[in-house]
Amino acid sequence: MQAIAKKSPYVRKDTSTKRMMVDVLIALLPVMAFALFQYKFDFALRAVVASVVAVLLEALAFGLMKDETETWKERFKYKYTVNNIVPPIITALIFVLTLPSTISLVVVVVGISFAILIGKMIFGGLGRNIFNPAGLGRVFVALSFASFFSYEGIDAIAGATALGSSFPDVLNYYSITDLLFGLVPGSMGEINKLAIIIGAIYLIARRSADYRVIVTSLLTFSLFMLVAGIGIGLDFNSVIKYVLFHILSGGFLFGIVFMATDPVTSPYTGPGRLIFSLIIGALVAIIRLFGSLPEGMVFALLVANTFVALIDYKKWTNSLYTKKFIIGYASVILVIALIVFAGVGGF
Repeated sequence: MQAIAKKSPYVRKDTSTKRMMVDVLIALLPVMAFALFQYKFDFALRAVVASVVAVLLEALAFGLMKDETETWKERFKYKYTVNNIVPPIITALIFVLTLPSTISLVVVVVGISFAILIGKMIFGGLGRNIFNPAGLGRVFVALSFASFFSYEGIDAIAGATALGSSFPDVLNYYSITDLLFGLVPGSMGEINKLAIIIGAIYLIARRSADYRVIVTSLLTFSLFMLVAGIGIGLDFNSVIKYVLFHILSGGFLFGIVFMATDPVTSPYTGPGRLIFSLIIGALVAIIRLFGSLPEGMVFALLVANTFVALIDYKKWTNSLYTKKFIIGYASVILVIALIVFAGVGGF
C-alpha cells in the first residue's frame, strides 16, 4: 500500500460545488429582487445579456481547451457539466449587480467578456483562477469606461452617491435608514444592505460561505473607521454614525459577502482567511480615507487575491491559531490603526 501526500481539502464531493453554486444563487435572490423592483427592465436586460454572454464564452473557451485525443463532441458530451453553466451565470449576475442601472450594454458585454476569458478561462477554468472574475471585470470597466458610469436618482443638492459626499453633510440627504434599505443612488445590487445581510445569513447557515471572511473583514474595517472618526475629532454619537455610514455605503458589504467568500480565490486555512480579511478591511479603509476614489472594495479584493498563494505557501501555512499568530495579527492591526489615526490628523 502506497501513501500519497495530498493537501486539504481531503474530502471531495462531486455535488459540493453544485450545491454551493445553487446556494449563492438563492442568496442573491433578495438582492436581485430589489434590483428588479427598483430598476425593472434596466436590470433584467443587463442581467440576461451578461449571463448569456458569460455562458457562451465559457463554452467556447472550454471547447478550445480540448486536447488532441478528443473531439469537440466528446469533450462536451463527457466533460461539459452544470458546473460550466451555473458559475458563469453567477459571475455575470454579481458583475452586473456592481454596475449602475444606466450603464451601456456595450460596457456590460466587454466587462463580462473580460471577466470570463481573462479573469477565469485563461487560467484553466473553474477552480484555477487567482482573481475573482466579477471583481476583475468590474475594475476593468471602471478604469476603461469611467465616463460611462452615472447613477440614477442622484440628489440634485448632494450631487453624488452617498460615498461621494462629505460626512456629516451627507446625512442631511441620505439617512442611515435610507442606506440600509437602499433608498440611495448607487450600483444596482449594492445599495440595499438589508437584502445583502439576508443573503449573508443564508450563506453562513448553509456553510457555503466562511463566516470568518465576512465577520473579520467587517470588524477590521469598522475598527479602522472608528479610529478614523476619533482621529478627526468627532463626538461619540457622530463616530458611531460615521462607522455605520461607511459600512452601509458603497459596495463593501456586497463585496465581502458575495465576492471575498469565493473559496477559489481565498485562502484555505482559518488563519489564512483572517489574514486575507484583514488585508481587505484595511485596504478599503485606507482607500476611502486617503485615496482619490470614494470606493475601494473591488480594488482591495484583487490586491488580497494576489496574496492568497503567499498566504497558502505550504512551508508556513498552519491551520492552528497559535500564540505567535495571535500576537502578530494583533500587532498588525495596532500598527494600521495608528497609521490611520495619524493620517487623519489624530496626532
